[in-house]
Amino acid sequence: MHPDHNTPTSTPPPAPSRGSRRLWNIVITMALGATMFAAGAVMLTPGANTAPRTGHGRTDEAPRGSIEALQARVARLPKDPGGWAALGMAYVQQARSTADPATYDRAEKALRTSLSVQGEGNTDAETAMGALAAARHDFPTALRWARKATTSGPYSSSAYGVLADAHTQLGHYDEADEAVQKMTDLRPDAASLARASYAFELKGNTTRARALMQRSLAAAATPADKAFAHSVLAGLDLQDANPREALARTQNALRTAPTDSALLETRARAYLALGDTTKAVADYKAAIAIAPLPHYLLGLGELEQALGHRERAAENYDLLRAQDRIREAAGDPADTDAILFEADHGNPRRAVALAEGTLRNRPFVAVHDAYAWALHRAGRDTEALVQADKSLAQGTRSAIFRYHRAAIHHALGDPAAARRDLTEALREPGFHPLHARAARDLLQRIDTP
Repeated sequence: MHPDHNTPTSTPPPAPSRGSRRLWNIVITMALGATMFAAGAVMLTPGANTAPRTGHGRTDEAPRGSIEALQARVARLPKDPGGWAALGMAYVQQARSTADPATYDRAEKALRTSLSVQGEGNTDAETAMGALAAARHDFPTALRWARKATTSGPYSSSAYGVLADAHTQLGHYDEADEAVQKMTDLRPDAASLARASYAFELKGNTTRARALMQRSLAAAATPADKAFAHSVLAGLDLQDANPREALARTQNALRTAPTDSALLETRARAYLALGDTTKAVADYKAAIAIAPLPHYLLGLGELEQALGHRERAAENYDLLRAQDRIREAAGDPADTDAILFEADHGNPRRAVALAEGTLRNRPFVAVHDAYAWALHRAGRDTEALVQADKSLAQGTRSAIFRYHRAAIHHALGDPAAARRDLTEALREPGFHPLHARAARDLLQRIDTP
């Protein structure tokens, strides 16, 4: 794949339809994990016209492209398929920003309405249905919708973005690279360059990933796009053991996006890496007040536990369990946060079952890692090593993946392999509030005669 190849395809794309122009005014971020590579999906379309969100996830005003404006538009034009598609996409974004799963139902209703008005060739709605399925972690369905969208709209960069996301989470990494290349060829904007960056991050090439994300930042047209890019770049700083740079970047970015929960969570991790646990706790709490996403709750809970604040940790863990009951009632697959939480703070055998259910439809590197850890915690280390090797097979640089495999190697009686993985994990010394300390202790035990 050559993400830097920005020359147009041999056949120039046609001018976008009115519906496509409307859809291009909506930005969707599908944060499925604590970092971009764990999340898998990033901004879908270029250019957003959305106001900053308050702590309750509501916009402060209703500019063109906001949910309020789109609701008014479909009320005036109920037979406008593009308006309904844009509204559905905006609901998907709202659900991801506010952690409100009920909003997905509103998204699906709007998108089904769009498809009822225009059943064939409705690329906008097909793309949004793929994004909705991906947000629900139903990646086989996301792939089917993305294929429909790229067939009906072969010049839609957004459709290829959903296609890339689905292939990535399904473990089809070569196909994902091809889709990202097509997206970049069609429209080398912030969204496509971010996906190109992600493709290299997944393979462990953080230098290339950083360069492409810097280009995505330069191409960013909105505060939301810029905040997203800064958050990813700060995460790369942390991977490169440069928490001071991560802190400086997030502090600067938060001056213009003070209610961006991802920036707050990333700054919390920077403070943690620098040993300032008081400020780390404060930032985690601020992020959760905006969007109580599972990886925020787990991060704060484990930090409170590391500090000996058992009751405060339990409060976050109780919220995670409540979220998991809602997920289970809806019949949705578990995310990696739920699997890891169950493995470390619940029933490891249940964590194994959750991971097996998720892996069937999402054989992604982060799921292989979570499955490996669940198997290890359940005492099934031979099987765990197979999954841990799969989690690192793409070359992904992840301290937590390395620590998990180190613990598995050690349990299997291979201290040399455990030492190699621990050394790599501890290149990022503050990678986890609990496991970083465990990694140092394990390495000391191995090195002590």
